[in-house]
Amino acid sequence: MSGRTAWAQGIAAPLRRFVRTESGSAGVLVAAVVAALVWANLDESSYEAVWGTELSIRLGGAGVSYDLRTWVNSGLMTLFFLVVGLEARREFDLGDLRDRRRFVLPLVAGLVGMAIPVGIYLLVNLGGPGAHGWGVAMSTDTALALGLIALLGRGIPDQVRIFLLTVFVVDDLVALVVIAVVYTERVEVLPLGVAIGLFAVLLGLRALGVRRGLVYLPFCVALWAALLASGVEPVVAGLAIGLTATAYSPARGALEYASGLFKLFREQPTAELARDATVGLARSLSPNDRLQRIYHPWSSYLIVPLFGLANAGIALDAEFLARAVTAPVTLGVFLGYVVGKPVAVVGVTWLLDRLTRGRIRPSVGWAGVLGSGTISGIGFTLSLLIATLAFRGDDQLAEAKIGVLAASVVAALLTWVVFRVTAALPKPRRIRALLGDVDQLVDLVLPVDQRRDHVRGPVDASVTVVEYGDFQCPYCGQAEPAVRELLADVDLRYVWRHLPLTDVHPQAQLAAEAAEAAAAQGAFWEMHDLLLDHQDRLRTEDLVGYAGRLGLDQAQFQADLMANEHAARVAKDVDSADLSGVSGTPTFFINDRRHYGAYDIETLTRAVKVARARARLEPRRDRRSRRAEPSDS
Repeated sequence: MSGRTAWAQGIAAPLRRFVRTESGSAGVLVAAVVAALVWANLDESSYEAVWGTELSIRLGGAGVSYDLRTWVNSGLMTLFFLVVGLEARREFDLGDLRDRRRFVLPLVAGLVGMAIPVGIYLLVNLGGPGAHGWGVAMSTDTALALGLIALLGRGIPDQVRIFLLTVFVVDDLVALVVIAVVYTERVEVLPLGVAIGLFAVLLGLRALGVRRGLVYLPFCVALWAALLASGVEPVVAGLAIGLTATAYSPARGALEYASGLFKLFREQPTAELARDATVGLARSLSPNDRLQRIYHPWSSYLIVPLFGLANAGIALDAEFLARAVTAPVTLGVFLGYVVGKPVAVVGVTWLLDRLTRGRIRPSVGWAGVLGSGTISGIGFTLSLLIATLAFRGDDQLAEAKIGVLAASVVAALLTWVVFRVTAALPKPRRIRALLGDVDQLVDLVLPVDQRRDHVRGPVDASVTVVEYGDFQCPYCGQAEPAVRELLADVDLRYVWRHLPLTDVHPQAQLAAEAAEAAAAQGAFWEMHDLLLDHQDRLRTEDLVGYAGRLGLDQAQFQADLMANEHAARVAKDVDSADLSGVSGTPTFFINDRRHYGAYDIETLTRAVKVARARARLEPRRDRRSRRAEPSDS
């Protein structure tokens, strides 16, 4: 038991699992960069010889032949950009950007966050031979930035990391367009047309409901090869494929169908039924989720570090460093990132807030915005990729790499300072500085009704925790001690809603009706506690016995059970679960926002603290809203 339901392990919040994976891989990437620098300075000829080794793939008389560095940059990095496309699509389908109005700030901040650094670079390199490399200064390495912000900003809430990612998803997308349009030396029309046709075939297969990855694989490989032949950077193929992969939470009906297939296999364990059960389970997940599970760990822990190892090696000596420090390319890249990025992010956010009178605001406080701006000065993956395309001379390429690496170090230090200063603020000011006061999207479709719902705790509590549960679910039983510990909080209201998973827990529906039959006699919570304490004894005679132990009218209780008197009440909870996208138990909502991940007491307590902090910001938010309303006069 890991503290997560079987369903919750498969339904990560948009971006949350992404953030954790990127944070964990940051150390691997940094180690790869250091290894590349050490290797290149100990034996530069060996470093270049390895990455310059030719690798050919031939079939008959046809084939492709490139050095290892090109295979990494244009081949393996396609999978990295596939993950970028998948994450962008998932944020649109399931994240905060499902409210399309919330895309305005990330879009504008992302675009201006590229334009200002590019402008600074061009100003420094005006009329010089390095002007063509302006694309090096525009793209934030979101993966490395997320990892370092986790290391440098201990205790920083997830909202800050998520704000950073939503802003710079735009950054990644535009940077790839720039690569395809600006840094493509030649374009062959026929292969490009073939690539467009193959992409149309992929869209057609998706429209027809084809789910098997092996059907798509040859078309994806052919699309990559066609783009390679056309002269367009083939990593664009990964981005395009990722953006087409829809994201959604598994539907309860699909999960019930999958569990039915497993039951058939349990009764008759044949190879054919095993295959059906496996396919049924896979189909309950969205294409986006399945692809992320396959490629994201490989991208984060192997491909991106390998890219760093192949591209970050620079032979450093005193003469070169003295020249590079004052070189226009180095200065343009450095100033673009260290000055341009923070100015763009903070300036755009402030300006949009003022111009719209608070209708468009960041989802975090100003410390979060400033920290996101400073950490966005880290450019690595796309920057080095563009540098290898823009600069053919070794000196300018090395100068660009020096600028990127120096900017990353300074950006990390500035971010550390921002969050250290923030941590020194008094607690109320620190919370506001990090979280802001913007309204959060509501995930719980049916709000809590004190008259209809089963509620524990004060009516006016600042935090409301809603649990969708199943009395026979072992994970609900595991969560119950944490819930009971939470109830010691005098400023917390707890609500139980039924979601009996009858396909896997045959006695769950009857147990839910028993709880409602007890509620009719004023003993819901007493019965609730007994049922979760005796999950292995939920037969009718057991339930009637519990009624007797509680001093209820057993005859009336049993009559209610036999007549399914309270089935409609349970069904209303199940309907509300469907509307809120709940498919497994236990599922928690904290102040109407869905809680993803572990439900141990430490994790739930942290989530409650964040929700309470946000709730305390509401009076200020209400005052801002009133000021933003036009006067009747």
